[in-house]
Amino acid sequence: MKTISNSGSFINFYENDRIYIDKTETIYNLLKTQDKIFISRPRRFGKSLTLDTIGTLFEKGVDPYFKDTWIYDKWTEPTYPVLKLSFLTLGTESLESFNNKLVSQISVFAKYIGVVNYIESADPDSCLNSLLSELRKQNKQIVILIDEYDCQLTANINNKELYEKFRTALRNIYGCLKDQAAIKFLAVTGVTRLKDTTIFSVGSDIKDISNYSEYSQLIGFTRNEIKNFYIDYLKLAASYENKVSVDKVTDTQIEDMLDKLAYNYDGYCFDERGVKKVFSTWSVNSFFQKVIATEDVVFGDYWYDNGGIPSILANYLKSHELNAVDYLDKNKVVTVPIELYSNPTSLLDIDQNVLMCQTGYLTLRSSLTDGAFGVYLAIPNFEVRKSLAKLLKSKFFDSNTIMALSMDVKELFNNGSYDNIIERFNAVLNCITYDNYPVINESALVNYLNIYLTAVGIPTTIENHTSKGRADLSLELKDKRIIFEFKYADNESDVKTKLNEAIEQIKTRDYGNILPQKELIRIAAVFNASPTVRSITVFSCL
Repeated sequence: MKTISNSGSFINFYENDRIYIDKTETIYNLLKTQDKIFISRPRRFGKSLTLDTIGTLFEKGVDPYFKDTWIYDKWTEPTYPVLKLSFLTLGTESLESFNNKLVSQISVFAKYIGVVNYIESADPDSCLNSLLSELRKQNKQIVILIDEYDCQLTANINNKELYEKFRTALRNIYGCLKDQAAIKFLAVTGVTRLKDTTIFSVGSDIKDISNYSEYSQLIGFTRNEIKNFYIDYLKLAASYENKVSVDKVTDTQIEDMLDKLAYNYDGYCFDERGVKKVFSTWSVNSFFQKVIATEDVVFGDYWYDNGGIPSILANYLKSHELNAVDYLDKNKVVTVPIELYSNPTSLLDIDQNVLMCQTGYLTLRSSLTDGAFGVYLAIPNFEVRKSLAKLLKSKFFDSNTIMALSMDVKELFNNGSYDNIIERFNAVLNCITYDNYPVINESALVNYLNIYLTAVGIPTTIENHTSKGRADLSLELKDKRIIFEFKYADNESDVKTKLNEAIEQIKTRDYGNILPQKELIRIAAVFNASPTVRSITVFSCL
C-alpha cells in the first residue's frame, strides 16, 4: 500500500510514493477561470498543500510530478516563477521584524529570477511595487502564493495597537497587488475573512471563493475520494473492527466503516448552497495512520489533539467569555445575520459564532443564497463536539475533578450497574458551581451531563429524533444503546409524578428502538431541584 502523509509539499507525495487524493481537475478549472483568489479554511485542512500543488504546477509543469493525475495531459501552460510567502514564518510580535523578513524574501526572489532594476526598500509594499513594475516593463509574469495571511492579526487580538499596525501593513501590501499585469495568478489563504485587511476592498480584484460551490470540496476529502484512494486502508480497518481477514471484508463492512468515519470526521460545509460536505483531511489521515501503527480502530480526536485550541480562538478566549453550551446539541443550529457571516469587519469585534465557524467548530447548515432568516451554523461532527466539550469542561471542572470523573468511565457505562451510573451523574452535577451554572431546568441538566460524557469520550446524542419523538440523551456504545429520559422536579412532591411521566414517555414513544439494533437499556430519571437536594433522586430502568 502507498503510505499516508500530512505533508504540505506536493513533491513529497511524488518522491515518497504517498497517497495523493487527486484534486487536479478542480485546480485546473480554478486556474482557467480565476486570476486572483482568496480561500479561507480552518487549520490543518490542507490549505498549504493546495497552494503548493498550484505552485508546483506553475513552476515545474506536469512532468514528472503530475504523471498519474487527472491534469497530466490537459495542462499546456508554460512555467512561471512562483513567489511563495508563508506568513507563519514572518513573526507576530514585531512589525519591524515582520517587514524585514518579508523584504528579505521578496528581494531574494527578485535576485533569483534576475530582475535587474529591482530596488530594495524597508517597506514590503514598496519592494513588491518595484518587483512587479520591473516585471511589467519586461513583459514578464509571476505567480504569487500567500499562505496564512492573517496569522499576525490572529496572534494580536488582545493587543489593539499592534493589531492595528499589522492591519495597516497588510492593507498596504494587498493594495499594491491590485491591477498588476505582472501577476499571472495570485492565491491567498487564511483562517479568517476580514474586511479590515482590505483583501476585498483596496485589493478588490481578489475574489473570495471560500464558499463557491464549485470549489467547496477542493480542500477536504469527500466520501467517494476516501473510498477510492484509501480502499486498502478501509479494508484493513474493517478487518480489525470485524475480526476477519482482509480478504473476507464485505462491501457492507466497508460502508459501515465509512459511516463511522463520517460520524466522527465528516460534515464540514463550505458550499454556498449548503449541500456539499467534506471530511477533515488531518483527522482521516491520522485515523488510518493509527490503524497501521496499532492494528486497531481508534476514532481519536486527531484534529484537536494535534494543535489544541486554534491560536486565534485561544487568543480570543483571553478576553471573551465562550458561550457555547448549546452548540453541543447536534440538533440545534445557531443563526447569524448573513452580513456578519459573509463580511466580518475585524477580529477585534467579530461575532463569536462566525469566529467559531471560521476556526472549524461550527459549519454551514443552510444556503447563503436564501439568507432571509440569516445563516444557520452547527457542529460538523462528533470529533468537534468532543473538542468543544474539552473547551467547555474547564468552565465547569478543574483538571483534578475531571480526571477523577473520567476514571473507569468506559467500564462504567459498558458494564457498570445503573445505580453506579446515576451515582456518577450526581457526582458530576455536584462538581459544577451552582452559583454560576445552576441546573434550572431539564435542558441545563442534559447539557451539563452531555458536556461531561462528550469530554470523556462517550458518544452521545441530545434529543435524538425518531418518528415518535426524541429522547433526552442517548449513549451509543459498541454493543449497547443507553437511553435517558430526564424530568425536572421543583420539589419532592413532584418527583413521583415526574418519574411516571418519564416512564410513560419512554414506553409510548419506544425510544432507542432504531437501527442498528443493539442491547437497549432505557432509564427514566428525575432531578429534584429542592435546594436541600439538587440531585437525581429516583430512576427506573425499562
